[in-house]
Amino acid sequence: MIDNNHTELSVRRQSQLLQLNRSGLYTKPGGNNNNLELCNLIAEIYSDYPIYGYRRIRAMLHRRGLCVSHKRVQRLMRAMNIKAIYPGPNTSKKETGVKIYPYLLPDILIDKPHKVWQIDITYLRTNSGFMYLVAIIDVYSRMVVGWRLSNDLGRESCLLALQCAIMDYGAPEIVNSDQGSQFTSDDWIHLLQSEGIEVSMTGKGRCNDNANIERLWRSFKYEGSYLYKWQTVSELKDNIPKWLHWYNLERPHQALRYKTPMEKYREFMDNSYELTIISQYQLQNQAHDVVVI
Repeated sequence: MIDNNHTELSVRRQSQLLQLNRSGLYTKPGGNNNNLELCNLIAEIYSDYPIYGYRRIRAMLHRRGLCVSHKRVQRLMRAMNIKAIYPGPNTSKKETGVKIYPYLLPDILIDKPHKVWQIDITYLRTNSGFMYLVAIIDVYSRMVVGWRLSNDLGRESCLLALQCAIMDYGAPEIVNSDQGSQFTSDDWIHLLQSEGIEVSMTGKGRCNDNANIERLWRSFKYEGSYLYKWQTVSELKDNIPKWLHWYNLERPHQALRYKTPMEKYREFMDNSYELTIISQYQLQNQAHDVVVI
């Protein structure tokens, strides 16, 4: 039908006149078999890395020596009805007309535990819908001091996580959060101010302001829920406490020179206790050296 050697009409013009898609002219025999093989490889990569979108899956295919365009990978993934598990629901939806507090962390030295806490929410996909995990970390030690699992994005789980953390460790000096509606609500601000805690909020579009807890989410998803494929609510309820216990007490943290968060925390507390004993000893000696005239 199409004459590639036509002297007057190009292949493009012949295709236009016949209302044919030119891409079909270059389809090689056995294309369906190639697609089937490629789909199997995409499914294999996706099963191991469900957070990968079509761009990263294409990169993985290139690593295996398969030269394939991102459009083809995207088309096949749509046909297979698979897609990366994020970006997902907006967990930081900002309300209009609320007071936004400044970001305080650049101007302070975080040199002890409980000087700054960070709080954030992440979503977890399950077979029955989304669950939402709230966590609070101590920035100095990277230790998780509070958390709650909820099936909605209400502020109640955030308030409860903070109240329990304060009961366990006392109130920090500063709590940093994003500008989500949970953290600009009157109840949240009142709780912080009633405990004498300064309010700090990340700037709009500045995800690095809350980088420490974002690293926690990355660790949790790569080393926890994605790795072990926790797919039900009951699995999350059973395994989140175990994972957080492992994270706090056993997982070496690169930013802490491969100490665990608990080791970093106890190291400071032990040194602080020793300094207190030395200070008391020096004060006692100074009192003995006083000469009364």
